[in-house]
Order: sequence, then structure tokens, then C-alpha cells
Amino acid sequence: MRALCAAALTLTIAAPTAALQDPHPTFTVGSATAKRGEKALGQITVPAGSDAALDIAVAVVHGAKPGPVLALVAGSHGTEYASIIAMERLIQQLDPAKVRGTVIIVPLVNSPSFVQVVPHLNPVDGKNMNRFYPGNPGGTQTERASYAITKQVIEQADHVIDMHGGDIDEHLRPFSYWTVTGNQAQDDASKALVLAFGLDLIVVSKDRPSDPATSKYLENTATTRGKPSFTAEAGYAGTVMPVDVNALVNGSLSVMRHLHMMDGKSAPVTKPVWLTELLSISGNVGGIFYPEVHRDQHVKAGTRLGHTTDYLGRELEVARAPKDGIVLYVRPVPSISKGETIASMGVPGTP
Repeated sequence: MRALCAAALTLTIAAPTAALQDPHPTFTVGSATAKRGEKALGQITVPAGSDAALDIAVAVVHGAKPGPVLALVAGSHGTEYASIIAMERLIQQLDPAKVRGTVIIVPLVNSPSFVQVVPHLNPVDGKNMNRFYPGNPGGTQTERASYAITKQVIEQADHVIDMHGGDIDEHLRPFSYWTVTGNQAQDDASKALVLAFGLDLIVVSKDRPSDPATSKYLENTATTRGKPSFTAEAGYAGTVMPVDVNALVNGSLSVMRHLHMMDGKSAPVTKPVWLTELLSISGNVGGIFYPEVHRDQHVKAGTRLGHTTDYLGRELEVARAPKDGIVLYVRPVPSISKGETIASMGVPGTP
């Protein structure tokens, strides 16, 4: 009887100690391993397969105290430069001594695109690195990289932000995407994150895949795994403007404050404009494109967005707005091939 009482006393004393035990005394992503209060830099190695291997840079900021795990990923499209530079700056700026929880930062997924200045695609296999999630370890480089990001970054995170911006052929104004899943608690949490980030235009996405095995997009891979997440876009046409870089850095810090990963108050957008329909206008001919609207312009249905001529200046096509809405981005470069995007528009509504 005395032995049983002693055992019970031991269990009673030990239980609270176990409950307070740090679930992540160290945190590892790829070759980056950080102890509490440390910042580690490394790489996620994607092994060679049917094509070349790939090393993806990664930073782990492991806060001095436990808390949520936030993943920030940029550079799926390697010429969306502002988002890449913003994440590089954030790596330098974050002090793990002032962080609660863990921040995983992947500043550049698609380094072949960055190095070769190829918009939209991975030049190694010709695939879009934000269209093949959750990936395939036996596929081409894009599929293998997507699999590595899924396993090592997204599945280790509690919250995910996918960073993008206007590519070389996109004159874009900043906006975010909020994915609605139908899971009220998760949707509310994701909504709070996107509002905390602070961009004033928010596209409401209700048509994303719901199967985790066919998630397609990076952000949606997090969403289908029950993790609050969203996508942020800032930067345009190959530029690295301070206002765009700052929007992404400050938005990330605001989300961290919202999650109580840092001291201070978040700076949420107070009057967001919800865009409940996203319109993509593509060209039916190739030639020389002349834009007739600018990013952030409010247009009426039928407004001329631009026109395309042949190489002798003869007009071949006029692109018009299909509905009233806001121009999120318009093609800023003269070269255009059949089927390429002329403009993207958002239609305001109630989410």
C-alpha cells in the first residue's frame, strides 16, 4: 500500500513537469538545425532523379520561447523579385531572442528561374513550381521540390504564408488571397491572418482543390492539411521597390504579432475590399501588345484594357473588361503570344 501511494505521489508530481516540457528544444528543416534562441541557415536538398538535383535555401529562426510555427515561402516563381528580397531581409532582421515559436523562411524555391531569368516556369523541366503540389518524389525536379517543401516545410508548420508578386510580364498592385474551405474555425483563423497582414485588396478563393493529395498550389497544400494560411502578392514587372518589399516584411511581422510570436500589436487592414470573383483576360493572337489601363484602375464592363497589333502596326485585337472591377495587374511588356494573359481583374463583393 505504501509503495502504491509513493508511486501515485511520484506520478502526481511528474505530470506537471512533463506538461511544461518544450515540444521543440531543437528544430530542423533540411540541413538547418537551430536550438532555442538560435538562427540556423541551410538548405533543403532535392535529390537528382530524371533531371538534376536542386538545393533550396532555408532559414530557421527558433525563438527563445515556445510558440507557433510559421512558414514563409517565396520564389516559387524566380523572377517575382520583391518577395524574394523581402524574405532575405526578414531572415536578417529577425532576432530569435525576441521570438516566441519558430519561423521557417524559404526565400527562393525556384533558383533555376531566378538564375536564368525565366518567368513563371522552372526552366529545368518547363513546369510551374506552384502547380504541382503536394509533389512526387519520383517526378521531375519541380515535382520533387514540391514534395520536399510539403514534407519539410508545410507539414512542420502551424501557419503558412505563400509570398508572390507581379512577374516580369505583370504590372501588379499588392493584394492577398484568402481561401475559404467551409471549415469555420480554420477559415476564421485564415481570415484573421490575412487581415493582420494588412493588404487592402483580398481575393476570396472558394474553388481550390479540397483533396490533400491533389492540392496543386503551395498555399492550398497547407489549407487542405488544416493549417490556416493565405497568399500575399506585392512587386511588379521585375522591380524591387521599397514600398513592395516593406509591405511584405511588415505584413509578416504584423502576422507574427497577431500570433503572439513577437511583442507589440499587429497592424491589420481596417477597411478591406473583398474581391469575390477573379477574372483573367487572355489574348487570342500574338504580336505587339499596348496596355490602355494601369494597375489598380477601376473599370466598367467594356472598357478597353489594351490592344494587340502585328509587327507592322495593324490592329489585330482589342481586349475589353468583361465586367466592372479593379485591375489587379496588366501586361506591361509589348511581346505577347496567343493565350498569354493580358490582365487580371477582381470584382468586389461580400465574402
